[in-house]
Amino acid sequence: MSGHSKWAKVHRQKTVTDAKRGAIFTKLGNLVTIAAKEGGADVESNFKLRLAVEKARQANMPKDNIDRAIKRGAGTGDGKNILEEITYEVFGPAGSVFIVETITDNKNRTVSDLKNILGKNNGQLGGPNSVLWQFERKGVILIDKNQLSGKSLDDLELGLIDAGAEDISKNDEGWEVITATDKLQDIEKNIKDLNISTQESSLGFKPKDDLIISDPAIQEKVEKLYSALEDLDDVNNIYTNASW
Repeated sequence: MSGHSKWAKVHRQKTVTDAKRGAIFTKLGNLVTIAAKEGGADVESNFKLRLAVEKARQANMPKDNIDRAIKRGAGTGDGKNILEEITYEVFGPAGSVFIVETITDNKNRTVSDLKNILGKNNGQLGGPNSVLWQFERKGVILIDKNQLSGKSLDDLELGLIDAGAEDISKNDEGWEVITATDKLQDIEKNIKDLNISTQESSLGFKPKDDLIISDPAIQEKVEKLYSALEDLDDVNNIYTNASW
């Protein structure tokens, strides 16, 4: 989640403007299906499913699509449930590294597409734990600035820290709250109990050390690789240590 606010902003803008709405819904549907497959179809008891459903709703995915994805994952709907999650580790330009989370029904196609993108963008596929050791698994909650209007921000910040928040980053878009993975659900509830809606809640990877890139030419190469990976149909999430 290095540069997470930056990339989240890019992603939100893309989600709104991308004409390929069907492709976005397919990705979100796969995310819902995997969550239901792993933990069952009950949104209240399956936290991963609840996060996936909230993300789909925020993208204005139709309720019928969400319901079909849940049933497919639970094995009660139409269509074969053959999706699997695969995480790839990638070396990029100038010491940048990436974790690429995918959801796929054909891992041979996915790895072929991934290698093709990397070959064109100064990237290389790494082996198991070649990159992963440089990151920590964390929870992240995004709060839009409009939700903070009129609130006692000092009290809110202290309350989140007391509830277990590890870090709170503030920018023009709002707040980004970093939590331990086992604290994400409790802190999200704490926020909602204050009548504050979260923009996004998710589990992701935070780099142990940021790679600050100041050279505009290298920045462009890293952004180009990131965007190319994001455009792959099977890619669900991308995390990088690159920041500027």
